[in-house]
Amino acid sequence: MYQHIILAYDGSVTGQQALIELKELAHWGQPQLTLVAVAPNPLDVGSMEMGYYTSVDPDPLQETLQEQLAQGVKSLQAMGFAVKGEILKGEIIHELTQFAERAKADLIVVGHKHEKNILRRWWSGSTAKSLVEESPCNVLIVVAREH
Repeated sequence: MYQHIILAYDGSVTGQQALIELKELAHWGQPQLTLVAVAPNPLDVGSMEMGYYTSVDPDPLQETLQEQLAQGVKSLQAMGFAVKGEILKGEIIHELTQFAERAKADLIVVGHKHEKNILRRWWSGSTAKSLVEESPCNVLIVVAREH
């Protein structure tokens, strides 16, 4: 079925749920699995309006992403899967879609949390929706709903 599956993974609750779904899906044919975390560019966007740029130290975020990625890889390896982890840098949608294209992936799995508040939903935008529009392959969105 799927030969190469990418999981956009950040260690969050939705990421954990997507990892569980990936585990079930991966039993269908032992595809190549890659967990991918994307570190945003170290730029303080708020300062652009003022006419100057300041950089933010990306090291703590990158270390956290690396730890979360290592835990996700370790979890899947403990279940018997061959998996690797990748950290990308840049804008999330662009980096994920470019990576998927280069890797010839045929599925991207991503966790998504529904926002109850319509204003929050509008303000935050939807990474999952944008990913569906830009992806070079199929996208599985694992939705986390509050009970």
